Amino acid sequence: MTDARGPAGPPATPPRNRPSPLKGVLTAPHLSKILVTLVLLLQVYPFFWLITTSLRPADDFASGNPLAVTDHPTFANFIRAFEDGDIPRFLFNSALITVVSDVLIVVLGMMGAYALHVLGFRFSRWVLGLFLVGIVVPVQVALVPLFINYTNVGLLDTYPSVILPLVGFALPMSIFLFMSFYTYIPKETYEAASLDGCGPYRLFWRITTPMSLGTVATVVFVNTIFIWNDFIFANTFILSSEKKTVPLGLQSYLGSMGSTDWTATFAAVSVTVTPLLLAFLVFSKAVVRGLSGTTRA
Repeated sequence: MTDARGPAGPPATPPRNRPSPLKGVLTAPHLSKILVTLVLLLQVYPFFWLITTSLRPADDFASGNPLAVTDHPTFANFIRAFEDGDIPRFLFNSALITVVSDVLIVVLGMMGAYALHVLGFRFSRWVLGLFLVGIVVPVQVALVPLFINYTNVGLLDTYPSVILPLVGFALPMSIFLFMSFYTYIPKETYEAASLDGCGPYRLFWRITTPMSLGTVATVVFVNTIFIWNDFIFANTFILSSEKKTVPLGLQSYLGSMGSTDWTATFAAVSVTVTPLLLAFLVFSKAVVRGLSGTTRA
């Protein structure tokens, strides 16, 4: 008998799924680029709006769209900000406190990490544990005791009253960063230098310090942002207007002028933010190298 269905044809191929138009877009590299673009817009646009608003005439800002960009930029807002508020004094006070604090944090942090990790001594692990506990201690718990002690010893309303707690609370993290970097330095380097007659002090200044420049830049940059924007210590321990820092100065300026002259307020804010932007541009490459463990700045 013959098969009435006829000869068997080729096997049917299953239908292919049509590729999704989003398949080539939703890949890891594309998602990373989209995420970086969104973060960049969120970070850059407020600064761009701050600069453009500080250049707008006061009448244009009051009567027009506050998010618009003016066609007639003016520097009169900066002149009023410097005349009505003591912006140079605020910048000088913040710069002085920041520089002195950064120097103390770097020197004490490097020496502490060098003593704990490179030299070593009995109970060094316990000492390191005490330093690391300081990372989780909130700064608010020290305000009242420090205020009482400063009043008793006459340090209230002085630059050291702000510098000392800033350095103290920044030291634990700085010591941790320097110790993390010192683990990358081979012990053979110190042994060879010791055989050549280098003592512990020469080892620190001639070998450890030049190799730690990348980490130094990282510590300086991170702490500069924290110190420059500090408000709680300065607001608690600074009483006179002559020693006010940038955050305190902007608070008083906003309280007296912000309700009537917003463009001058934005001009004052943009001036005080500029040093942090310059610090980021200067230390950005060094910070990346320091975090990656590179020994050169």
